[in-house]
Amino acid sequence: MVQTKKMNLSFFVGMQKDLTATGELIRARQDEKQALMDEFDKECKRFFFGKISEMALASSVKKTNLELKRLDKSIRDTISKVRSISTREMALVSSQVPIGYRATLSGITSGKKKKAVKRKVVKKKVVKRVVKKTTKRKVTKRKVARKKKK
Repeated sequence: MVQTKKMNLSFFVGMQKDLTATGELIRARQDEKQALMDEFDKECKRFFFGKISEMALASSVKKTNLELKRLDKSIRDTISKVRSISTREMALVSSQVPIGYRATLSGITSGKKKKAVKRKVVKKKVVKRVVKKTTKRKVTKRKVARKKKK
């Protein structure tokens, strides 16, 4: 009896859930980053209108930059996680390529043909040639002696 390869559906569904969750995490981090930038923009306007001091704004700049770096790192890490999950999904799906079977009078046969045996080709040794460097000759300009007119 011939059996076909079955896909592990529960494993695939688990990977899909992971992919969805990490996608939502990326979206959440991006929303958090946008909120942080909007908040800093408000701080800049408050400074512009004289509501807060320059020192307060400088402190806010430092904190905002640290937070932006943290969010960017988190987004990058999550993207790499999504990439690895999707690579595993592609490998799982690619392994499901159907095997061609044919029904014949003698029963079911595989559609695969036997591969021809390849003989190894003997490679010839490559001889490296030594090229001598030629030195450039220095060109000297000669003065042309003019003939005197008579």
